[in-house]
Parts: sequence; C-alpha cells; structure tokens
Amino acid sequence: MAVFEGSFADAGSARFAIAIGRFNDLVTGKLLAGCQDCLKRHGVDVSPDSTQVDYAWVPGSFELPIVARQLALSGRYDAIICLGAIIRGQTPHFDYVANEVAKGIAAIAFQTGVPTIFGVLTADTMQQALERAGIKSNHGWGYAMNALEMASLMRQIEPRTPAFFEEGSTRVLPRSAEDELPATSDPSVQRYDG
Repeated sequence: MAVFEGSFADAGSARFAIAIGRFNDLVTGKLLAGCQDCLKRHGVDVSPDSTQVDYAWVPGSFELPIVARQLALSGRYDAIICLGAIIRGQTPHFDYVANEVAKGIAAIAFQTGVPTIFGVLTADTMQQALERAGIKSNHGWGYAMNALEMASLMRQIEPRTPAFFEEGSTRVLPRSAEDELPATSDPSVQRYDG
C-alpha cells in the first residue's frame, strides 16, 4: 500500500505561476503579497529575476481560467495559483462570474493534471474581502500552502499513460475530447465523427 502526502520541505526546485486579476487590485495585491511571503518562507525564490515564479496579470477574475490553462499547458509549472476578488453588487453578475471562474479553474486541473489553486475571494463587501486579504488574516498565504503541498504530492505520484494510449487499446473518442488530449501516433485511437 502506498500513502502519498505532500510536504512543504522540497519546494526549492518547484516552479509556480501566479495569475492575478487586476480588478479589485487593492485586494488581489494583498493576496499576492501573502502568497509571496509564504513561498519565500518555504525556500522559493520570489525575487523579480526569479526563475521559480512567473506572474500573469489579467483584467479580472473572469479571465483567470483561460490564462491559467495556457500556463498549465506550457508544461513549465508544478502548480498554478489563481488570485482574484469578486465582490457582490446589486445584480446577479456576481453569481455568474463566481460560478464560471470556479468551474473554469477546476476544469484546468482536471484537463492538464497541473494543480491549479482557486484563490479567488468571493465576498459580500469590500470590507469582508480586505479582512480575508490581510486585515484579519491573509488567504494568499493559504493558497500558496495549497500550491506547495499539491506540487510536492503530484511529484510523488508516477505519471501514467491514459488507457486510450496503451498498446492494443482501441477507444473511440468523441470529437470534443480530441482537442483536449495529447497528440498520439497510435492508430488504435479513432475519432468519432457521429
């Protein structure tokens, strides 16, 4: 029996990407500072000339998933942290944005196998968001801890070729799945044109 558990001790060689939404930057800037503080205290070089951490600024939380997906597909990172702040207004816009961002970020991890941390605060007021970004505690620290742990954990688990790429396996894949799968020269993988 194998037991896999991430640690925080071997972060010195890990690479991270942090995608940050500019909208509500008073909050996201504080979350970023919390992330950087945590990573630094765990041996990750967060300096401007670092090769361990890259940053991607996006207009707002809604744009986080597409950029995080591109970062994950680059194959350069052990984990990606998405930072944003969505504050409830007087219209249903909050619900639409929060739901789609959460689904998008979760899908990235499933599609790519790269841990993608949901670091998007959802709050009813700016005061609530600020309390979670540094006045009372900084959730950015926790998001970085999640990234450290998941990067370590995923390194322990041997990558395995999916069954549909194994020799002698014939699987018919729906057309929509084709674009999400790595390229293969295996003739047993067929596209369904239904």
